[in-house]
Amino acid sequence: MALLSLAQGTTSLTLPVVFGSLLIISSVVYYLFYKPPFPPNAPKQTSDRWPLLGSMNFFFRRWDFYQRAFAESSTGNFSFYAGQWPVIALSGERERKIFFEHKGLAFAEGYAALLGGSPEVKPDNNVFAETHGGDSAFSRYFTGRLITLLKGPMLKKGLPQLLLDARASMERLQANSSGITDPFESIYRMVFQFTMRTVAANEIANDAKQLEKCLQLFEAIEGATSSWSIAYPWMPVPSKLQRTYGGAQLYMIFKNIIDDRRKTARREEDALQYLIDNGDSITDILTFVLGSLFAGQLNSGINAAWILCYLANKPHWLTRVRDEVRTVANKYVPDSSLPLREKLMHIPIEAWESEFPTIDICLKDSIRLQTAGTAFRKNMSGQDIPLASGEVIPNGAYVTLAAGEMHLNESIYENPAEWDPARYLPERQEDKRETYAWMGWGVARHPCLGMRFAKLENNIIVAFFTSYFDEVQLCDQVGNVVDRVPRVNFNNHTAHQTDTKIYLKYRAGEKQ
Repeated sequence: MALLSLAQGTTSLTLPVVFGSLLIISSVVYYLFYKPPFPPNAPKQTSDRWPLLGSMNFFFRRWDFYQRAFAESSTGNFSFYAGQWPVIALSGERERKIFFEHKGLAFAEGYAALLGGSPEVKPDNNVFAETHGGDSAFSRYFTGRLITLLKGPMLKKGLPQLLLDARASMERLQANSSGITDPFESIYRMVFQFTMRTVAANEIANDAKQLEKCLQLFEAIEGATSSWSIAYPWMPVPSKLQRTYGGAQLYMIFKNIIDDRRKTARREEDALQYLIDNGDSITDILTFVLGSLFAGQLNSGINAAWILCYLANKPHWLTRVRDEVRTVANKYVPDSSLPLREKLMHIPIEAWESEFPTIDICLKDSIRLQTAGTAFRKNMSGQDIPLASGEVIPNGAYVTLAAGEMHLNESIYENPAEWDPARYLPERQEDKRETYAWMGWGVARHPCLGMRFAKLENNIIVAFFTSYFDEVQLCDQVGNVVDRVPRVNFNNHTAHQTDTKIYLKYRAGEKQ
C-alpha cells in the first residue's frame, strides 16, 4: 500500500512538471521562430516554404526559388519568410521604380539583416559618435570619408603607385615559367592590393606576406556568413565565432601599424594616415577599412578576372581592346621607340577614366552576369507602401528585387546568359529598353560610391594584361585548351568565380 501511494504521489507530481516543461519549450520555440503575419493585401505567400524555417531555398538556390515563385504569382510579386524575416519580392518595371525610388524603403537596414557582411565592430567613445550618435552617424562618417578618399585629386595622387603595382604584378606573371594562371587568384589579389593601397595602409600593400595574411582573413570573414546566421541571428553557429576571430586579427594588424606610426612619428601618404590625422578612433578606422574592402573587393576582384576569361574566349573583342589600349597610349606618348607597357605609365588619370569605352562595355556585361544576387530594402516609412499591382509592402517588412529579374530578362536582353558587350553599343542599347534594366553601379537614390575607382582599376588591369601578353587562351590546370567559358551559376548570391576551375594560358610578346 505504501508503494502504491508513493507511485500515485509521484505521478501526480510528474504530470504538472511534464506539462509545465512542454509549455515552456513551446513558448521558447514560438518566441524563437515567431514570424509576423502578412496582411491580406500583401502579395500572396509562395508555396515554396518549410514549416517553421520559411523559404530556405532563398538561401540555397536563390534564382531557382525566385523563378518558381514568379511563375505561380498572378501579379509577379510574392511574399515569403527568409528564416524569421518577412519579405516581399517584387518584379516588373513599375514595381522596380518603387523599389529604387521610394524614400520609405531603407537601404542599410535591408542589407543589415538579409545579406550579412563585414564583421560587426561596435563604435567606441570617439567624439564623432558622441556628438552625432548611433548607426546613422557612422553611416555619414563612412560615406564622407570614402567620398573624400575616392575624389579625383586623391586618385590622381595615387595613380603612379597603382601603375607600378600593376606592372609588378604583370612581371611576376611573365616570370612564371608555366605561363598559366588562375585569374581568380592572381587578378583577384591585384585588386586587393589596389584596394588596400587606396583605402587602407601602404605597410600592408607593400608587404607581400602581410597582404596575403590580410587577404586570407578577409576571405575567411567573407566566407563565414551562413544561411542560418542570417535566417536566425540568435543561433550560436560556428561562423559567428570565425567572423569575430578574423575581425579581431585584422583589428590587431591595423592597431599595431597605427601604434608604430605614433611611436616613431613616421608618416605615410595613404588613407590610413588621412584617417589618423582626422582624429578617427582605431575602431572607426577598422570599421571603415573593412567596410571599404568588402564594398570594393569582392565584386571588382571577381569581375576583373571574369573579363580576362571572356576576352580570352572572344578573340574579336580581345583585338578591339588591344587596339584601344594602343590608340590611347600612342595619343599621349607618341614616341615609337618606347614599348607599350612603358607608355601606359604616362597616361593621365583623365584618360584612364574616360578613353577606354570598349573596356567599359566589357566590364558592363561582366557585371550584368555576375550581379546574380538580390537587392534589399526595408520598409521604414511607418506605414504600408502601395504597389502598382494594388498590393502593399507592409510596414516593417523587408523587400527584395532579384537582379536576374532585370539582367536575365529575355524581353530586355538578347541571349541574356551570354557575354556580349555589343548589346550596349548605340545601335542596340538593350539596357535602355526598360527603366532600371541595368543596376550594376546602383541606381536612383543609391549609386555606387566606389564606381570611379572600380572602373579605374579595371581599366588598368585589362590594359596592362593585354599589353604584356600577345596570346591568351582559356585552359585547364595542366594547359589543355578549353573552348568555352563556364556558365555563370545564377544561384550565387554575389559575384563568384567559376564553379568549374578555369585558367589562363598566356605568352609574352617579344616587344611590348
